[in-house]
Amino acid sequence: MAYVLLFLILLIVGIVLFINVHPTFGANPTKLQKEAYERFPHYENGKFKNMVPTNMKMSAADILSFIKDSMNKEQERSPRNQLSMNKIDWEKVKSREDSLTWFGHSAFLLSIDNKKLLIDPMLGPTASPVSFIGSKRYSQDILHIIDEMPPIDAVLFTHDHYDHLDYSSIKKLKCKVNHFFVPLGVGAHLMRWGVSSHNITELNWWDEVELGGITLAFTPSKHFSGRGVLNRDSTLWGGWVILGENTRFYTSGDGGYDAHFKEVGDKYGPFTLTLMEGGQYDARWSWVHMRPEESVQAHLDVKGETMMLIHWGAFTLAYHSWTDPIERAIQKAKEEGVNLLIPELGETVLLHGEKASGVNEWWTNESKEA
Repeated sequence: MAYVLLFLILLIVGIVLFINVHPTFGANPTKLQKEAYERFPHYENGKFKNMVPTNMKMSAADILSFIKDSMNKEQERSPRNQLSMNKIDWEKVKSREDSLTWFGHSAFLLSIDNKKLLIDPMLGPTASPVSFIGSKRYSQDILHIIDEMPPIDAVLFTHDHYDHLDYSSIKKLKCKVNHFFVPLGVGAHLMRWGVSSHNITELNWWDEVELGGITLAFTPSKHFSGRGVLNRDSTLWGGWVILGENTRFYTSGDGGYDAHFKEVGDKYGPFTLTLMEGGQYDARWSWVHMRPEESVQAHLDVKGETMMLIHWGAFTLAYHSWTDPIERAIQKAKEEGVNLLIPELGETVLLHGEKASGVNEWWTNESKEA
């Protein structure tokens, strides 16, 4: 019994040391930063909170149902074969045309007013702090794409979860990025990973900055944050509005459906293109991830013209089938008369002159046996 107890103590100590020493877990905001956050109405007792009360506690019944669902083999939660990634058309990306290149999940490259903006560039192989645990990327390793990218004017993050903020991606990116725009507190992670504080700007909800004539605004979402065991909600989360000369762009970030979408629409809409989170949902955490039908409604709330569904096509983080998000979004979009943009992985789409015409159901081919 003494040996078992000693083993457990050593295991706990080892885990604590690993979390504190390994850089992938990032860092926490400083004491001065935390004191500054206290003046915000959405920060309380050392933690950020949503604009509306959000109960994120799981019951014992929920936990048992998770275990049961994890054993269900009927849902095809991942593709049968590795997804193919289109060869990036870098000439198209480098042109002066406004364009969007999707890398899967919530990672994409936006070219707007001849500026190159990366949003949530999680290009690593695993949505986890360690490679041997966590969901593996559906496609091949795409970290090498960073080496092929043109110089990046700015990187924008919506929050610090592992499927959005990736240590391995930042290590490769930091030398070719001019500036990082991040939610409050997230700068601490980047600085631990070698990014200079001079190249980081932190924003609160509704803060605006200018980037070479482009307006960047950080907007609320209903979600949470944290990369370690003890730092939940120590950093902020949200979405981004990006306003260029010809393109008005919005990405929701992760979060449940609520009134903030109408607020964003009233303040900044209409939008040429919206990227709406609509994957990795579950009735047990409906307050922090939208169902696809809610994503379409959120698009209407913000007064969007064309919508693209994101947060799918790269990782399995929920119990629905991997194609369920896009199939449900297509159905709801048809009912509401919403125009959907559905690029393939790695495809670059020009935002003016290339409207989505019909639906290219590329995922149906990917689901077939090789």
